[in-house]
Amino acid sequence: MASTLYICYFGLREPLVQTQVIPYLREVMKDGFAISLLTFEPDLSSKWTEPELSAAREDLAAKGIKWFVLPYHKRPSAAATIYDVFAGARRVRRLIGEEGVDILHARVHVPAMMAALARKLSRRKPKLLFDIRGFFPEEYTDAGIWPENGLLFRMVKRIEKWIMKEADGFVVLTEKAREILFPGSKKSGFDDTGRPVEVIPCCVDLPRRFPDSVTSAGIEMRSRLGVGDRQVITHLGALGGLYLTDEIADFLAAARSVDPSTFALLITQSDPERIVPLLRDRGFTEHDFFVGRVAPEDVGKYLCAANAGLSIVKATYATASRSPTKIPEYLACGLPVIANKGVGDVDSLIAEEGIGVLIDDFSRESYLKAIEDLSRLGEVGAKCREVASARFDLETVGGVRYRRLYKRLLQTDADAGKAA
Repeated sequence: MASTLYICYFGLREPLVQTQVIPYLREVMKDGFAISLLTFEPDLSSKWTEPELSAAREDLAAKGIKWFVLPYHKRPSAAATIYDVFAGARRVRRLIGEEGVDILHARVHVPAMMAALARKLSRRKPKLLFDIRGFFPEEYTDAGIWPENGLLFRMVKRIEKWIMKEADGFVVLTEKAREILFPGSKKSGFDDTGRPVEVIPCCVDLPRRFPDSVTSAGIEMRSRLGVGDRQVITHLGALGGLYLTDEIADFLAAARSVDPSTFALLITQSDPERIVPLLRDRGFTEHDFFVGRVAPEDVGKYLCAANAGLSIVKATYATASRSPTKIPEYLACGLPVIANKGVGDVDSLIAEEGIGVLIDDFSRESYLKAIEDLSRLGEVGAKCREVASARFDLETVGGVRYRRLYKRLLQTDADAGKAA
């Protein structure tokens, strides 16, 4: 039985791990892989008790996943990350031997550094799969975390270049990212050195996370929210940074100017104070919005109460690599998408499938035009759900492509053995 070690620089309890890591690992397992998972837990000693750790290990073991854990260090930022890289590399090197690892699956840059270092120091040489996810250094400069072309940016770009050389296969989230990094690979599925490349957008576990009947779920949640037959526009996810909070509030205000009954439904883990004052400044009262967290298992129910979903993200070189998870989640609940241009493959998705509208620029005129275009779409709920299933289903899209990539990685070893 082949074995993979998935390295993730997030904590097990993070929603991203619960929705975008563990479900994918369950899919990989269908080809008989032994699965190990290494996570980095913030405040490990204070937020996890020994019984909780044991219970989490048992729960994952029941799913077929062996869980390993290291503490995540936050401050000082760069030094803490460097420390974690070397601690992670040391643990990965040990696990390569103990677990007989055949594939090191590294989610984004920091785990890829750990994996590449560990393999250099190990007798066993597993394949390294670099699951790129996004253009990490550029995202940090675009979000204002690092200065443009500063020391940290240049250092990470050099490390990135080394990881790209060391990796045996790649995952990117968008066709745009593939065109940038691996031109010519779309037809063959391999880069110019013969390494496999897969485009795997952020997928969703449709039957597990979303109601069978979006209509009944929507009626129930509308009643709970007390919105009746008001127009409800939702935003799902973080606020601030690349997620343009002022522009979100401006769009909602424009929608309210067209339909004064408009209700803003913002499902977010971010501090509500990032947007609540902005909404109030634009005339929204406490009866006109909901801002806050909801349980992961309830996200789909809340979305079903909406009429449309917003995806407003700063469009940059880095966001060409982005596949916003919120978009398939909207579509799964039958919601048309309202998105700004220039982010990942969203423009082509909307143009090809007719399941939403694009905002030309961040002006009131463009917002009003998008609202008018949305009204002309008509009833597209069924089409949205069809597109979610055809293009973003975890089992038939994400799982199939990951298993194909794993087979291609291991096939190179088999070919080498035959040649020898």
